[in-house]
Amino acid sequence: MIAIVRIKGQVGIRKDVKETLHRLRLRKKYSCVVMTPTKEQLGMIKKVKDFVAYGEIKEETLKNLIEKRKTSTKDFFRLHPPRKGIECKKHFGVGKGVLGNNKEKINDLIERML
Repeated sequence: MIAIVRIKGQVGIRKDVKETLHRLRLRKKYSCVVMTPTKEQLGMIKKVKDFVAYGEIKEETLKNLIEKRKTSTKDFFRLHPPRKGIECKKHFGVGKGVLGNNKEKINDLIERML
């Protein structure tokens, strides 16, 4: 299962990217969706990789997310902005930025946002 967190807002987004975010149920900034993606959804994630952070979610992080937000995995989760902020949104160098594929570091980001 992967978790997708929208990082950027709506200002200045192209119409096709906005529609793709809407179809992924990421309508607002700092909303999160947990899913087992299909081939089509992986293509959609690839299209919006400059607006979201995504990666493999651990079972204990998913359990904390459901416990604190009181919803099922079929809905989206509304999260707080991350504690201690986001150092840099874009990938300018190795290990910097939160946009795109974060692999295992997405769990740390979600824990800071609960």
